[in-house]
This record gives sequence, structure tokens and C-alpha cells, in this order.
Amino acid sequence: MIRSELIQKLAMTNPGLSQQDIEAIISTFFDEITNRLAANGRVELRGFGAFSTRARDARTGRNPRTGELVDVDAKRVPYFKPGKEMRARLNV
Repeated sequence: MIRSELIQKLAMTNPGLSQQDIEAIISTFFDEITNRLAANGRVELRGFGAFSTRARDARTGRNPRTGELVDVDAKRVPYFKPGKEMRARLNV
């Protein structure tokens, strides 16, 4: 599902909300998750899962096209851990 499909689905199930209202809600939702992760925080949605970040150490990688060694800087990457209810629904 892509963002526009999510907005369309919400519009069908909530006819009292305008398209712009739904887009604002979705944007706020994703922006707040991103802002919390950027502040090294954690976002937990009960029954769905938890978003957090993980640290990756600096390493030496390889350019797949040329085979040349390249330095890859240390970074933080997003991580999602599904909740118990989601895992149960996926493994029915």
C-alpha cells in the first residue's frame, strides 16, 4: 500500500473528513514518527509494533560495479519490531 492508497481508504471509511484533512493527519502522523526517531527516541504503537533506530558502525564496503573499496561512515538506521498481535495475524 502506498500513501495515496492509504489516504483513499481513509476517505472511504470517514466520509465526514475532507481529502485535505486526511492528508494533514497522515502527514502529521508520519512527521511525528520521523521527528521522534531523529531525536533518538522510540515510537510504540500497541498491537502494531515499535519504531526505533539502531547504530551501524563505520566499515569498509565495496562498490559492486567497480569492486573498489570504499569507506562507509557510521550511521543510525530505522528499525521496526512488529508487535505480538501483528506477528500472530501474519502467522495464522
